[in-house]
Amino acid sequence: MKRYLSIACLQYSSTKDELVTLKIIKRLIIKALEAKAELITLPECATSLQESSSFTKNLATSENKNISLQFLREMAKLNSIYILIGSLPIKFKDKLVNRSFLVGPRGDILYKYDKIHLYDVNLPNGDIYRESETFFGGNTAIIAKIKKNKIKIGMTICYDVRFPNLYSDLATNGAEIIVVPSAFSNETGPFHWHTLLKARAIETGSFIIAPAQTGIHQCGRISYGHSLIISPWGEILKDAKKKVGAITAKINLDEVLMARKAIPSLNSKKDYLTNF
Repeated sequence: MKRYLSIACLQYSSTKDELVTLKIIKRLIIKALEAKAELITLPECATSLQESSSFTKNLATSENKNISLQFLREMAKLNSIYILIGSLPIKFKDKLVNRSFLVGPRGDILYKYDKIHLYDVNLPNGDIYRESETFFGGNTAIIAKIKKNKIKIGMTICYDVRFPNLYSDLATNGAEIIVVPSAFSNETGPFHWHTLLKARAIETGSFIIAPAQTGIHQCGRISYGHSLIISPWGEILKDAKKKVGAITAKINLDEVLMARKAIPSLNSKKDYLTNF
């Protein structure tokens, strides 16, 4: 019996005001529901982007006070769907965590993932990002299980995509789908985004689902867009380009087994000596 899952990636530009962004998300969720989506995925920084890390920190709340989280839980429950909240800034000790949530059809939080690899970079255009000044990095890889535990989803966030060992570990331990919610830089996006995501799909024989921020944000940041749904063979099934909207695809999980049987690299790793 074939196993299918209908997936949607929402693509938009988060504003500085989460309530404004939630109105955009609600419209796009309705669009995804019209396409019969069962799992709706949102990008990193799902409901707000600020001019500075200090604003982000000042506006962040704990989980139980987070307006966006409560709203999206209600949306999941109302429509009996799964929603992957790409990430929200959540207060933790004296900093924050960049936390992704998988919400179930009853509105319950099924899984949480804190971004492991923090975005500390100096880009060629002069942009400097120091995520570690504001956020604690996570230390636990997560595989979510849905549909009576028959579908396994590896959870990652944006900059994690540059660390293939994480994706290999997720796939080796059963992940058939790996989500990569992102707010990818427009500076690196044209050169790296498609290549990195296709590589992760091919290396792991997994579906890659990458909902992304797009365009010029209210805070002045520019995001690359191009939300992608990629097959285990590395084929781009859907690309949102730069548009605000939703892309959807009905994926066949049997393709994961087919890809891994054809190229069994996950089971062919060998230990080796080094001489350097």
